[in-house]
Amino acid sequence: MKKIPLFKVYMASEVDKPLLDVIHSGWIGEGPKVEAFEKKLKDFFGNPYVSTLNNGTSALHLAYHMSLYSNEPKGYDTCSDYEVISTPITCTATNTPIIANGAKIVWADVDPITGNIDPHDIENKITEKTKAIVMVHWGGNPCKVNEINTIGKKYGIKVIEDAAHAVGMKYDGLRVGNHSDFTAISLQAIKSITSVDGGILMMKSEADYKRACLLRWYGIDRTIREGIDLRCEIDVAEAGYKFHMNDVVAVIGMTNFTHIDEIVGRQRDNAHFYDRAFSGNDKITVVPENEKGESSYWLYTLHVNNRDKIMNELNELGIMSSKVHARNDTHSMFADFMAELPNAEKFNSTHLCIPVGWWVSDEDREYIAESLINLVRKYG
Repeated sequence: MKKIPLFKVYMASEVDKPLLDVIHSGWIGEGPKVEAFEKKLKDFFGNPYVSTLNNGTSALHLAYHMSLYSNEPKGYDTCSDYEVISTPITCTATNTPIIANGAKIVWADVDPITGNIDPHDIENKITEKTKAIVMVHWGGNPCKVNEINTIGKKYGIKVIEDAAHAVGMKYDGLRVGNHSDFTAISLQAIKSITSVDGGILMMKSEADYKRACLLRWYGIDRTIREGIDLRCEIDVAEAGYKFHMNDVVAVIGMTNFTHIDEIVGRQRDNAHFYDRAFSGNDKITVVPENEKGESSYWLYTLHVNNRDKIMNELNELGIMSSKVHARNDTHSMFADFMAELPNAEKFNSTHLCIPVGWWVSDEDREYIAESLINLVRKYG
C-alpha cells in the first residue's frame, strides 16, 4: 500500500555540486556562504536585520534573552520573577527556552478553531512582571499580529513571533518577519524549507540585530577582521552562546530557498482543494485562513469528532495524519505554570492534521479527501 506522508524532506536536485564545493573548500564554519545566505534572506523577507543560527530553538532563545535581559557589561541580570506570555498549542521548543532563560511562563488561551493565541486573553494576563509575548502561527496561518503588537506597544512589552511553521507566510501585505520585535523561523529537516537544521532570527531594530550577531558567537564581535586576533584581543561584554550557522548548512538552505515559491504555492493549492472538498460538510470544521494574510500551510488542520479513531483509520489507509503537537501545559516540566485554558482543551481534543505538502499529488489529495469524508460519515 502506498503511504502518503504527513512530512517529507525537500532537497533541491542541484544541491550536490555547491555542497561538495563547500565541503572540500577548506572552510566549513561560518563564512562566505553564511554571508551570502543572509543576503538572500534579507532580500526575500525585505528586512535588513536577519541573523542565521544553528536552529530555530536557538533563535527563540536569543529573542527571549534580549527581551528579558539588559545588555549591561556586567552580564546576566536575575530575571526569575519575569514573565513571558505564551501559548500551550505549539512544539515544546517554543516554551523550553523561556524557562532556560530563567523566566516564568504565563499561559494565554487560544482560539478554539485556529489554535492561535487569543489577544484578549493575552491582555488579561499582563502584569508588571510581563517582559514578552510570544505568538505561534499554527501551521503557518497568521495570528492576529497587529492586535498583539498593539498590546505590546501599549504596555511596553516585547513581541516575539514563533514562525517555525510560517516561512512563506504573509500578513497585512508583508512577508513574515516585518511586524514584531523578533521573528524566529526554523529550517529544521521537515519544514517547508530546510538547511538540514538551522534557524533565522529577524529583528526590527539595528541595535537588536547587532546584539544578536554578538550573542550567537559567545559575545565576540566577528565584524572586526583586520589587525587583531579575535580569540585573544576582543573584550566580551555580554556572555553569549554558540548559536551560529555554518557554511555547509547555509549552502543547502540557500539552494533550497530558490524553490520556496513553488513549494509554498503547491501547499496553498492543496489546502484550497481541501477547503472546497470539505465545504458544507457539517462533520468537518476547516480552520479558516486569516483574512489579513496568506498561510504557508505547513500544516492543514481541521476538526472532527472521534478524532483518534479517524486518525488511526487514516493511517491504516496509508494516509499519515497526526495532532502534530499537544498541549505544552500538561507536561510535568511546566507544572508550576498551570492555568485553566478551556479553548486550548477544545482545540486539542478535536484537531487533526492531514498531508498538504508539495509532495501531495492531485490523485493523493482526492484520495485523502474522499477517505476522510467516508470516515466522518462512519464515526460522526
